[in-house]
Amino acid sequence: MAVGIPDNVFVTKLDAAANWARTNSLWPMPFATACCGIELMATASSRHDLARFGAEVMRFTPRQCDLLIVAGRVVMKMLPVLQRIWMQMPEPKWCISMGACACTGGVFDTYAVVQGVDRFIPVDMYVPGCPPRPEQLIAAIMEMQTKIKETGTFNGREFAHRTTPTGPLPFEVDELRRRREMTPVPGLEIYGQHPLTPR
Repeated sequence: MAVGIPDNVFVTKLDAAANWARTNSLWPMPFATACCGIELMATASSRHDLARFGAEVMRFTPRQCDLLIVAGRVVMKMLPVLQRIWMQMPEPKWCISMGACACTGGVFDTYAVVQGVDRFIPVDMYVPGCPPRPEQLIAAIMEMQTKIKETGTFNGREFAHRTTPTGPLPFEVDELRRRREMTPVPGLEIYGQHPLTPR
């Protein structure tokens, strides 16, 4: 009598089982600040139906989410809020940068608008466009699910290196301008204090 595995027993690796569960149950945290937010909302409508991919459960509390979708421009005043939301999300977590403004600042090349959120939080997927269509966001979520299924681990070992943002390097001229603006002007420092600061 041969002893085999019964038909109702499923054998797999623990990492593969965890990846399968995470892939089909993404809970997005929408961070919509501009017109990309309208396209993000359209993905959950009946026309596009994000529920087909198991990612329609949008929660507006970061402690219940594992996928941050930054849709729209982020200004410097809003950046600490975005970083706080990212820090409050439990591991494992992922991020999609949706639209030209979130990816590179878009047409807003000013001091007040963040020139790419990947300078401050790690981004896993970029969705180009101004604004991108809902189909593009759905395609990005499908690519994200493939990435999670292929590279994820049960205890999140793949996130050990995510201590600093790893965005693309800025253009040389842009970086030179920023460094020049960060250089203190001689004469404005009086005994280590700015002259306009009240004593």
